[in-house]
Amino acid sequence: MLTSWNDGPTKSAIVDFVGRVTTEGPDFVAPQDRIAVFDNDGTLWCEKPAYVQLDFLVRRLAAQAAADPSLAARQPYAAAAAGDLEWFGDAVTKHYEGDDSELKVLAAGILSAHCGITVEEHAARVAAFFAEVRHPTLGRPYTACGYAPMIELLRYLESNGFTCYIASGGGRDFMRPVTAAIYGIPPERVIGSSVALHYQDGELFTTAQPEFLDDGPIKPVRIWGRIGRRPIFAAGNSNGDIEMLQYTNGFRLLVNHDDGDREFDYAAGAERALELAQADGWTVASMQADWATVFDG
Repeated sequence: MLTSWNDGPTKSAIVDFVGRVTTEGPDFVAPQDRIAVFDNDGTLWCEKPAYVQLDFLVRRLAAQAAADPSLAARQPYAAAAAGDLEWFGDAVTKHYEGDDSELKVLAAGILSAHCGITVEEHAARVAAFFAEVRHPTLGRPYTACGYAPMIELLRYLESNGFTCYIASGGGRDFMRPVTAAIYGIPPERVIGSSVALHYQDGELFTTAQPEFLDDGPIKPVRIWGRIGRRPIFAAGNSNGDIEMLQYTNGFRLLVNHDDGDREFDYAAGAERALELAQADGWTVASMQADWATVFDG
């Protein structure tokens, strides 16, 4: 049971909570109401030195800049062409700190990167990316960059009657082709950011129009809209997960990236979440102290 977690207060808190909600008594929760939601980037898989989806998009933006040199003079194409992943990372970090100036520029490029193709063609591009590309510093396939303790936690919750969902700021249709293989989560249980789709002649096509940015206060809205139940277990790692954790009526788990030897050591974009965790009594999972291993294999 949770063998990739070290014995200690974090593991004990998880086991105690699951025991209470699955045993007849004052805290018992019926199986249909045992809903667990998990952020993806930095919670279920590695998000440094750049988001996995960002690598996918940067490659596309660089290809677009190579095909049309006029694009290379402006962002985000200039950063993509130069391989400047720091610009992209800074844009996301600034967003979590309340500054969306660069995120808007980034979003415009992202929204047009895979516009005008069928949803099946988009899924094929995603599948090809995961089949070919490895993590730039860990040297592992991205499909092997899921956190073993968190995947084990998914199975543990499911074995106790929970239904687990992904609720991520990442792209819904970027995650769906791989979540079943990596996490055992089917596509219908993936909630994420999305672009509007257009129906024509029996096909669904992508557009450059945003539909949802599944982040911050939008996460609870989307969780209710898709599931129709309030979660009793939630796991996140950043400021963008605060509202999802606050909305959860039960166990709140925050993953703390404090292991620079086995993964990465950082708190940027999670400062407010860590403060709230301490103030409100959320459970913080220290990668360094609580995880016996980070990745399988």
